[in-house]
Amino acid sequence: MTQPRHAFTGAAIFDGTIRHSGHALVIEAGQVAAIVPEAELDPAIPEERLTGGLICPGFVDLQVNGGGGVMLNDDPSVAALSRMVQAHARLGATSILPTLITDGPDKVSAAIDAVEQAIAQGVPGILGLHLEGPHLSVARKGAHDAGLIRPMGGHDLDRMRDAARRLPVLMLTVAPETVTPAQIETLADAGVIVSIGHSDAGFETCIDAAGAGATCVTHLFNAMRQLGNREPGVVGAALSCGGLSAGLIVDGHHVHPEAMRIALRAKQGPGRIFLVSDAMAVAGTDTDGFDLGERRVLRRGGRLTLEDGTLAGADLDLLTAVRNLLRWKLADADTALAMATDVPARLIHAVPGIGALVPGGPADFLHVDLAADAPATVWKAGRHV
Repeated sequence: MTQPRHAFTGAAIFDGTIRHSGHALVIEAGQVAAIVPEAELDPAIPEERLTGGLICPGFVDLQVNGGGGVMLNDDPSVAALSRMVQAHARLGATSILPTLITDGPDKVSAAIDAVEQAIAQGVPGILGLHLEGPHLSVARKGAHDAGLIRPMGGHDLDRMRDAARRLPVLMLTVAPETVTPAQIETLADAGVIVSIGHSDAGFETCIDAAGAGATCVTHLFNAMRQLGNREPGVVGAALSCGGLSAGLIVDGHHVHPEAMRIALRAKQGPGRIFLVSDAMAVAGTDTDGFDLGERRVLRRGGRLTLEDGTLAGADLDLLTAVRNLLRWKLADADTALAMATDVPARLIHAVPGIGALVPGGPADFLHVDLAADAPATVWKAGRHV
């Protein structure tokens, strides 16, 4: 049944780039119709009055390994993707890139097929696919299985080009020491969002990768060569190269808040730092752990670790990340919200209305009090989640 036009009032509205005070968000048929001053609102339009707080676009999370009790690696299926997207929508991320961490060729193909099928079947909120590996550095593998990491071959390149034709968005995390500049250029020309990550490469190698078409760095500071006085490493390239944006896990475990502060001040544009959850199967559940292949991941004190203490993804959602930025005085509210909405959406060239509240775009939005700890109220396509 078509949703009639109605309006939300009583809260400030952040549309992804600009804050509007004293305005109403008008939606109709699951889409944003307008943002208008409340004084100009047609009195015939039914009104839902909110009690303060802020309306903002639904969050855009480009690194989601799992949620709702499932991991994409364990079950690359439409059913699993549906569970993941529902779990993250309840947490405020109404648009996600399901992420497959390093695995074999058959699992990569299965994930590509599953995402293509889910989008064709109209599963809402799936933007495409993020493949984090397998073309990474064993020296910077983190929780990835070293036995599955390998350089990129011709068949891999062909598979990625084919996937880029089939999916709206394909992000691929690679270590540039295992993928040549010519391969990166071919991937970028095919429409793949190439991200540098899990890499021990030096600064110049990363700059060459950016020159070949890489536009992103995966979870800044983690699983990469750090900033040194004689070798700036991957971190130095991420901060100094304006052609690179970078995801950041703002949980206080992966990166110290003061390192985040330095990075946010140092980052050269137009590339920007954005928020990612790096969420795993436990997202949206109260379970205390899960299996990652044949290894156990433990959930303790806001951290996810292998039994040897290696961080294995994050126990984080983007609303918590936004609040952490504010709590640690690392960004103002509008900057923090843009890092979870407009910035990642622009990086992947998302369709208009993803990560923004614009006329004709999907009515995916949150109502939240950022100064409190309560969860957001979430609407997806104009319907309460």
